[in-house]
Amino acid sequence: MPLVAGVDSSTQSCKVVIRDAETGALVREGRAPHPDGTEVDPRAWWDALLAAVEAAGGLADVAAVAVAGQQHGMVCLDEAGEVVRPALLWNDTRSADAARDLIAEAGGGETGRRFWADAVGLVPVASFTATKLRWLARHEPEHAARVAAVCLPHDWLTWRLAGAPGLAALRTDRGDASGTGYWSPATGQYRPDLLEQAFGRVVEVPTVLGPAEQAGVLDPGVLGGAAGRPDGAAGSPVPGGDVLLGPGTGDNAAAALGVGAGPGDVVVSIGTSGTVFAVADTPAADAGGAVAGFADATGRFLPLVCTLNAARVLDSAATLLGVDLDALSELALSAPPGADGLVMVPYLEGERTPDRPTATGSVHGLTLRTATPAHLARAAVEGMLCALADGLDALVAQGATVERVILVGGGARSAAVRRIAPQVFGRPVLVPPPGEYVADGAARQAAWLALGGATPPTWAPKDTEEYAAEPVPAIRQRYAEARDHTLDRVAATGE
Repeated sequence: MPLVAGVDSSTQSCKVVIRDAETGALVREGRAPHPDGTEVDPRAWWDALLAAVEAAGGLADVAAVAVAGQQHGMVCLDEAGEVVRPALLWNDTRSADAARDLIAEAGGGETGRRFWADAVGLVPVASFTATKLRWLARHEPEHAARVAAVCLPHDWLTWRLAGAPGLAALRTDRGDASGTGYWSPATGQYRPDLLEQAFGRVVEVPTVLGPAEQAGVLDPGVLGGAAGRPDGAAGSPVPGGDVLLGPGTGDNAAAALGVGAGPGDVVVSIGTSGTVFAVADTPAADAGGAVAGFADATGRFLPLVCTLNAARVLDSAATLLGVDLDALSELALSAPPGADGLVMVPYLEGERTPDRPTATGSVHGLTLRTATPAHLARAAVEGMLCALADGLDALVAQGATVERVILVGGGARSAAVRRIAPQVFGRPVLVPPPGEYVADGAARQAAWLALGGATPPTWAPKDTEEYAAEPVPAIRQRYAEARDHTLDRVAATGE
């Protein structure tokens, strides 16, 4: 019974799961928190990884490890492999002007957007690594001058697990490379010209591996006390002693692998960010910028829409009302569909899709009748889901087939979200049991490496619930009116 480990190094925490490679059965797990903020010293991720590994009982009895991580984060290293400055995360919007500049330099407007979509499958926004590199070059030239290599959070952690054996040993995968802005999913190649366009010069970047290629072997010395195997731990020591390192991937590609998404499935993940994505056989190139044409973790493609505002919309509404999330859900379900016309546009941290980094949230339709906790709770849930449904529409416009929606992430634990989602999405909604699907996807990749074979092992989520309801078109119609009013105001005032 070989065991494998999957790591999810997300914005908020590090999770480690140890699973049976053949069946996917969970053996043990651990977690540790990450610091808040939109820029973080990567060494905090390493410390959290060590703590999570230790909480999970160590890695001495596993055959392979793979790391999934938050996408786009800019990790800059000097010639000695030391971190140059804290990493700018995907949700750091200071590079919004840099994104606009890169589009303008490619011809501006539709011409500039089409250039980038055709070149790398995405249009620059503040989230992507290329725009962060431009910001660094313009605003911190002393740091930029020290940069010898740039990588992503999962790349850096995999490299550290291997003992940090020189910059040339940095490895990544198609899924995470496709979110940089200088690697093309369509050609499977880096675009050094675009890296130079963004940063002013070409630096070392990780080698892109195939879905089940080996990134190296675990250096047990880097784990310290976290390496050991507790008495009574399941499994047996690895023959030969080598623990293989998988290529890893970005968090969304790992989630798709973790839930076993197939044709006709669209995954909606409600976490710190909201993501809507489908597995596809051909790359996407949306010049409008709503759909990012990412690659997936199996050799195919992962057209994806991302919103900055997701589960924390629920957190904020609960805080505003002075209740916990369970009570917020009860309140939302006690109000009628459409909340009697009360609408929340949930751009609480600016927004990535649509690209409005300076936008703010707003509430529309407030009357004496709708000025109740129940109406506001319902409006918060519906507003968050409507923003994600806009992403679903964008995928359909790019050719995606949507037969059902698989709902995952922390926000899916809300009963109100589960029951209201089919009314908003207009399709059946499947909700697997709460789990760490990003970490599970990484573990499944590790199992693929450990077991060999042309495809990853089949791990079917159990006890999946299905929710169905008649669509309520008025919810999205009213939301669209409020959203467009908000976007018109932003366009007119820049605020």
